[in-house]
Amino acid sequence: MEYRRLGASGLMVPALSFGAGTFGGRGELFGAWGDTDAAEARRLVDICLEAGVNMFDTADVYSAGASEEVLGAAVKGRRDQVLLSTKAGLPTGGGPADAGTSRARLIRAVDQALRRLGTDYIDLFQLHAFDAGTPVHEVLATLDDLVRAGKIRYTGVSNFSGWQLMKSLADADTRGHQRYAAHQVYYSLVGRDYEWELMPLADDQGVGAVVWSPLGWGRLTGLIGRGRPLPAGSRLHATADYGPPVADDLLYRVTDCLDALAEETGRTVPQIAVNWLLRRPTVSSVLIGARNEEQLRQNLGAVGWSLTEEQVARLDAASAKTAPYPYFPYERQEGFARVNPHPLRRTSGGVRAPAVG
Repeated sequence: MEYRRLGASGLMVPALSFGAGTFGGRGELFGAWGDTDAAEARRLVDICLEAGVNMFDTADVYSAGASEEVLGAAVKGRRDQVLLSTKAGLPTGGGPADAGTSRARLIRAVDQALRRLGTDYIDLFQLHAFDAGTPVHEVLATLDDLVRAGKIRYTGVSNFSGWQLMKSLADADTRGHQRYAAHQVYYSLVGRDYEWELMPLADDQGVGAVVWSPLGWGRLTGLIGRGRPLPAGSRLHATADYGPPVADDLLYRVTDCLDALAEETGRTVPQIAVNWLLRRPTVSSVLIGARNEEQLRQNLGAVGWSLTEEQVARLDAASAKTAPYPYFPYERQEGFARVNPHPLRRTSGGVRAPAVG
């Protein structure tokens, strides 16, 4: 397994991390991804550690806290071998103090996560969403206090817009607070919006991307393609409306290309989709999930090999979309591109995608 720095921080994370959203099985939306119990989770953790995958990501809303509980039980007795990442900020109840990232909510959320995980510190604590009702300086000061108390090692965010992240980083610099090291983002071959603003921001500011849903909310598993409709038993029938939308023409262009590359390389469609992501600038780690050992071992096969430049170019072309204003002039006109270089266009002297292995 390859290890990478998390943004500009000193934390080394594996190129692949494990997303524990399938642990627990409580609730509707965030409990519908799987129902892995502690015994099954321990076996999946065993396999991950054997492969060098030592970071495990969860959140307080996954299975109403049960995901954290199951993950904590699965890593019990080997806490020093793993990195634990969790998130808070989305609603966990109907009360006025059950959502957001106020000082009171963050302190309570961290204490509850520590209890459920069965640990006394969290390696990476991320805000699950931007809280427009709480001043940024209150959030950052609270996280600083939690870091100084030894309850958190590194901080990050998830699902922030460019202005929200930049405002937070600027405030951290002004007040001397710890900067966010990570941004957990949606990024896939059928969802490349991250590249337009958030990737250049991450490149400029030293924020590492931790990618969630690298298979496009389950669309790039190899089960769906042109002439292959969604299987009757797929979870997508129940959860598609909650995930990022994907137009059929884009989906089938991408799956056509993935199917062809699977034939050429002997790799699976998910392995190719994740391997492509691991080459992208600013990506520190890609979260893979699995409901069973077979799925996990298949996803782990995304590393240890590399697509050729020609194969990458084909995937780039199949998945390309016209950028929205004000980004499209920089893509189409050389003059704009020269004054605003993008990480994906750099060939020397700048950020390059690391080798996969």
